[in-house]
Amino acid sequence: MAKSVVIGRGAAPGLAILGKGLANARGVWVRAGSVMKVLIGKRFWGLVLAALLSQPVLALSSIAFHYGADAPLDELKAFDVAVVDPDHGFDPVAYRGADGARSGSELFAYVSVGEVQPSRAFAKDIPASWQLGTNTTWASILIDQRAAGWPTFFADRIVAPLWAKGWRGFFLDTMDSYQLGGPQADPVAQQRGIVSLIHTLRSRFPGIRLIANRGFELLPQIAGDLEGVAAESLFRGYAHDTRSYREVAEADRAWLGEQLRAVRDRWKLAAIAIDYVAPADRELARDTARRIRAAGFIPWVADGALSTLGISTVEVMPRHIAVMIDGREAPALHYRSAHRFAEMPLNYFGYVADYFDVSKPLPVLDRARYAGIVSWFGGQLAPELQARYRKWLLDQIAAGLRIAVFEAPGFAADAAFARATGLLRSPPPVGQLTLERRHEAIGFEIEPPMNRRRLVGVRIDDSVGEPWARLRDEQGHRYDAVAITRWGGFALGSYAVVEISTSLEASRWVVDPFRFLKAALALPDLPMPETSSDAGRRMLFAHVDGDGFPSRAEFAGSPYAAQVMLDELVTRYPIPHALSVIEAEVAPDGLYPKESAALEAIARRGFALPNVEIATHTYSHPFKWRKVEAGDASTDDDADYHLEVPGYTPSLAREITASAEYIRKRLAPPGKPVGILLWSGDAVPSVAALDEAASAGLLNMNGGSTRVTAANPTMTEVSALGVRLAGRFQVYAPVMNENVYTNLWRGPFYGFRRVVETFRMTGEPRRIKPIDIYYHTYAASKPASLRSLREAYDWAMTQTTRPVFPSEFIRIATDFNRVALARDVTDGSYLLRGLGVLRSLRAPATLGEPNLAVSKGLAGWAEGPDGRYLILADSQAHITFGGGHNGPRLAGANGGVSALETTPASVRFALHGHGPLEFDLAGAEACRVSTARRTLTPRQVGTYQRFHLDDAAATIDLSCRAP
Repeated sequence: MAKSVVIGRGAAPGLAILGKGLANARGVWVRAGSVMKVLIGKRFWGLVLAALLSQPVLALSSIAFHYGADAPLDELKAFDVAVVDPDHGFDPVAYRGADGARSGSELFAYVSVGEVQPSRAFAKDIPASWQLGTNTTWASILIDQRAAGWPTFFADRIVAPLWAKGWRGFFLDTMDSYQLGGPQADPVAQQRGIVSLIHTLRSRFPGIRLIANRGFELLPQIAGDLEGVAAESLFRGYAHDTRSYREVAEADRAWLGEQLRAVRDRWKLAAIAIDYVAPADRELARDTARRIRAAGFIPWVADGALSTLGISTVEVMPRHIAVMIDGREAPALHYRSAHRFAEMPLNYFGYVADYFDVSKPLPVLDRARYAGIVSWFGGQLAPELQARYRKWLLDQIAAGLRIAVFEAPGFAADAAFARATGLLRSPPPVGQLTLERRHEAIGFEIEPPMNRRRLVGVRIDDSVGEPWARLRDEQGHRYDAVAITRWGGFALGSYAVVEISTSLEASRWVVDPFRFLKAALALPDLPMPETSSDAGRRMLFAHVDGDGFPSRAEFAGSPYAAQVMLDELVTRYPIPHALSVIEAEVAPDGLYPKESAALEAIARRGFALPNVEIATHTYSHPFKWRKVEAGDASTDDDADYHLEVPGYTPSLAREITASAEYIRKRLAPPGKPVGILLWSGDAVPSVAALDEAASAGLLNMNGGSTRVTAANPTMTEVSALGVRLAGRFQVYAPVMNENVYTNLWRGPFYGFRRVVETFRMTGEPRRIKPIDIYYHTYAASKPASLRSLREAYDWAMTQTTRPVFPSEFIRIATDFNRVALARDVTDGSYLLRGLGVLRSLRAPATLGEPNLAVSKGLAGWAEGPDGRYLILADSQAHITFGGGHNGPRLAGANGGVSALETTPASVRFALHGHGPLEFDLAGAEACRVSTARRTLTPRQVGTYQRFHLDDAAATIDLSCRAP
């Protein structure tokens, strides 16, 4: 918000501006004159047109203000402009992303025109003669706008450094602070100084975008320099001194409304109203935003400090879940139960897990960003943590966040907690237990155990929720092992996951995790980002770890396994692959110098194939990545495969960066990059290892443990999308490799044929994973293993898929974490931004059919086993559901979609794939379908028309008759 200036209604700026400076916003306005070329040849009409175009043509429909150092940049992309404090180090260039202006959002920098904080580095250089006094509320220096040197100083010392860093939009605050200087300040002269400052900025920084905080009296002179004007407290205000929220008086509201209407109607600028509502009162914030929008202005409704995610014309739908863990329970996040079991269902619903260790400072959660809390503790927390965590949990419940508790709450409920949650204590059970009440979600993969030892002695008051699993002992005492309550839910003890084999690490879900999490957290039906599919079809690719490149195959002539792999698999099945080598296995100075020439020649041949992208599988194949980070050269006791290179001390740089450089210099074709690191061994990299990969420009993949089969039919064996560590993301292999299916390569060597079961079970009834044929080079060394690989490939080739390179999947998986999903506060339509290369949404059937006529960026959809798979054609989309008859649509393709153009009678879109194109259309029977060269003839496949092209890229035109 702006600095405090208390003035009255009338000709001077009105309404008390209460609070502290507005953060920055981002403006997406296009001045028509800047994009026009030659429209009219005659000079007269050119001058007329230039005059007409002197006012900005506004594309701004939403705005956000967030001053916090932790401003959620991913979510802020949902707004056309996001005003932030540039002193927090935000990067506006990175924010725009690879697609620049097409990202749909721009960061604006907050700058103060009328006041300067003494802590600013340049404050000491402001002459005393330029200082008008002090704003005692903020202890800031008031600047005399009459000072002749102030506009140049402001441009040189404040704006120019930000401009050099890529800032192009600026929010000008405290433009009327001169009024605090009293009558001697000469308001007319002060206003002339501000006008001069703004004109200086426009002259010095071509293309600069400016939004002003108030300054209504200056608009006759500066309207042509601005793209919007903001003002605070139209309906609801905030008093900083008492930290209280209030309803604005009707007279003040009427006056400010008149000023904002003039901004909009007379000056043709974006009119922005910033109102304040307590963060816990989300419904009041929504209602206030709707009132502002109904009045014809662009709203921003947030807390008084502008440090939470508020509501504009759209409201961000929270996609993060706070997952609470006990850091004592496992050495790395990869091994913790919450990550192993609960994160995959959360990912499936479209949510991102943020982990918090309860032994560290507990987080302040913005309800607008977090959809709920999940906890998973193996038992009681340390005594010194319990009271603090219990109080924090009560605070979250009071703030309206729902909580899903797995296995153990971590503490004993005291009286205050019991009153707030409706939890009641039950005595230790006596005798045999009976399952008295059972929801249909109980017994998902195994019957519930009657285990008294792990039973938690709690039950709920029936007025606060619904027991899903209620047990009774022989004395009539009741115990609720699973329940949904008004504040969330819990699945306690062995009623969450039960371990059925310690030696095999085999587990089963007792409660259906999908139904439980959706009910406990009250997750709404939303169109969520999807990572198993693209263009309406399940993705397909293969990737190969380089292990065993020098191995000899058990075939005539004892060829290298690598040669067999290329001949029998990679070249025979032209789907996209990522191939890798371990440098120490193939390099001249490695472990096999006499065979290096032959091995490098095979590698070069493989890396040159058009369906292959290049990866490194490290220098020495570390099994334990924590030892590499520590520089530990000692020999592992594990029997798992690793290389012992004499005299070598492990280092992250050697394993990652240098191994990729070796491949680039000696094995990769000119101009073909080494783009991926495939983790080796335990595939549990540290943050430092992830940093090293990112610094080397490498995407990363591997890890996870997805291996569900008919012999082990459990969702506990389906891993999350990946793991997020300190801002880095490790992408898991969608499915495990043949080593797991062959009992760690001890046999049976045909075991990998069961991977087809994994593909099927992760495709239906829920499509959770793409089809990824993942194996080691040595898997081509044995006849039985080679046959199992062929079976996997052959099955995959019979499926209707979207082939992608592994790097494409890695980028899609990474982009999943950054997508902003927002909902229009008026019509309920959905806006998605920050999609990156992700182009697929899964929409539950409950939302109805998307409306192609009014949606933007939507090419069509395919019906899937668990909803509709929406096909997007851009990195942003606006989707409306329902509303009438749909015309022709794309119903699936084996290539990506872009350049979508639609009219009432035609559709044009571009497809690009990795081989001959195939696509399906629905509702196109009355359309002529063609490319630049010819009309296409379809064949009927179910309710779709299927088309084939020999090209890997094409523009498709549909010309349709009126129905």
